[in-house]
Amino acid sequence: MKPFLSSSALRRSAVVLFWLLVWQAAAMLIRNDIILVGPFDAAQALLRLLPSGEFWLSIAHSFAKISLGFLLAFFGGLLLGGLACRFPLLRELLAPIVSLLKSIPVASFVILALIWVGSRQLAVFIAFLVVLPMIYVHTIAGLESADPKLLEMAQVFHMPALKKIRYIYVPALLPHLLSGCRVALGMSWKSGVAAEVIGVPDHSIGERLYMSKIYLATSDLFAWTFVIIVISALSERIFLLALSKLQRNGGTGHETDHSRTA
Repeated sequence: MKPFLSSSALRRSAVVLFWLLVWQAAAMLIRNDIILVGPFDAAQALLRLLPSGEFWLSIAHSFAKISLGFLLAFFGGLLLGGLACRFPLLRELLAPIVSLLKSIPVASFVILALIWVGSRQLAVFIAFLVVLPMIYVHTIAGLESADPKLLEMAQVFHMPALKKIRYIYVPALLPHLLSGCRVALGMSWKSGVAAEVIGVPDHSIGERLYMSKIYLATSDLFAWTFVIIVISALSERIFLLALSKLQRNGGTGHETDHSRTA
């Protein structure tokens, strides 16, 4: 009979429990709820927030806007990366802009975005600007990693462009996209929520964090931080699973096509 939990799962649980105990011990030593609250206080604050309609409305608004910004950047980065690989001049023209987007602090973006688009669409705009250069760079790296022998064979046998994309470029691209999205998804949430804290749009997670600071409600701050971590992790897992499934289906399609040809 298999054990209910594997040894690795038990070790991870033990590590989490250890740090929770350290956190609780630190809170008990400090004895100041404004500076630091323990995990039990944070859990109680979360349980208090859960029945509130405003809690779920804030999550829905922030999730929709940050996800929209990420998806726009994902498809925009794919398109621009593909065009940059196809047209070297465009790649040279985009190089300074991409370097600029990668180096400018998020706070500077947020202040400019407040002037350009206002607070309501701030999270969309910031998530887009932060994620776009990551997807763009990984798209170029993936397309350039395509096997030159396969490309040469495709040229010799006059393979149609769509088949070349499906069977050569997409399998080369997907591993790089998976690697890039692991970082980009987390960054979209970090930058999007940070933008909301500065812009304070109505019915957003950033607004809730800002109000926690104003009222010195440290337990609420920890509760909302936990919510952000969970939503970010779930979003990352779902999106990466979708990309992984696409990668597996692409490989299966490639094998099926060869078997039919044989």
